[in-house]
Amino acid sequence: MGLPTKFDWQKLQQFCTDVFVEAGVEKEKAKVVAESLIQADLRGVASHGVVRTAIYLKRIEESMINPDADISIEKENDVTALVNGNNNFGSVVGSEALKIALSKAKDQGISLVGVKGSNHFGTGAYYALKAIEQNMILLVVSNASQTMPPTGGVRPFLGTNPIAVGVPAGNSDPFVLDMATSLVARGKIIVAAQKGESIPIGWAVDKNGNPTTDAEEALEGSVLPLAGPKGYAISMFIDILSGVLTGAGFGKYVNNMYENWEDPQNVGHSFIAIDINRFMQLKTFKQRMDMYIEDIKSEPKADGVEEILIPGEIESRRELELKENGIELPQKVAEELNEIGKRYGLSLEDASFQKQNVK
Repeated sequence: MGLPTKFDWQKLQQFCTDVFVEAGVEKEKAKVVAESLIQADLRGVASHGVVRTAIYLKRIEESMINPDADISIEKENDVTALVNGNNNFGSVVGSEALKIALSKAKDQGISLVGVKGSNHFGTGAYYALKAIEQNMILLVVSNASQTMPPTGGVRPFLGTNPIAVGVPAGNSDPFVLDMATSLVARGKIIVAAQKGESIPIGWAVDKNGNPTTDAEEALEGSVLPLAGPKGYAISMFIDILSGVLTGAGFGKYVNNMYENWEDPQNVGHSFIAIDINRFMQLKTFKQRMDMYIEDIKSEPKADGVEEILIPGEIESRRELELKENGIELPQKVAEELNEIGKRYGLSLEDASFQKQNVK
């Protein structure tokens, strides 16, 4: 029997936690990193899931991430804070910044927490959902290393700088927006190149700035922002809020986690939290959100459309389905995790999915 590729999400999360602990990461921090990765896989964002385990470990080994670093507050008042991650894991730094943002918002009604000295922090939805659990509205943005040109430019300058928003509801699924500012994920272009397939015109440009349908040429060039100059402008604003304002890297000064082995990434984030109770009773707000969502879903549907969905609804359903039926990993990713496990005396096969028989 070959290596399994379907895994129980809780066992896989424990495996990843144990891997990071064996690599020298304090247990509670290892849990945060593993949870962030697994949640991405559960919600169908495999590019931010356990596939990142190997690069995270390598950056620890090369002293490009310092899991022992203290996360500090450099400036602070009642509603704002500037957090220095001091090059700890992005998800650990982001989680600490989120706690500060939510605490200040509960005290003052709203907060803005900026972060510098961080790393790749996973999906924005990871933080949005935690805010929703506490009945708070959250907007979180992050910058990233260069993969997109400015409109009219030729070479990468901006990251696919993501934005995420979480809003609680009552009986309906919450509103969870989590999106990059590129037209398409670079990972889709990588897959097309591996398969020898072409890509649609408009996804990317070659290294000379010319539109291309050749996936290999696209990887040597740049992905394009969504909605052209509008996506470029949004990505630039996120870079200003996450990088320029916080003292983190911005533009070409955010270092690539896969290519730069001399300098920390110095990624920046910003968290804006809002206490709903400062505007109306939480119960009333949730009732209004349910009404709003029900009205949208009751709108006339175009031919061939079975259901109108809200942002985050597909991911929420996928999470429930994968928790029930297991996370399917590509063979290459499973083999990579298996080799990592062997290095630390851990068995990936122990995390394999076994369907429970329900009587």
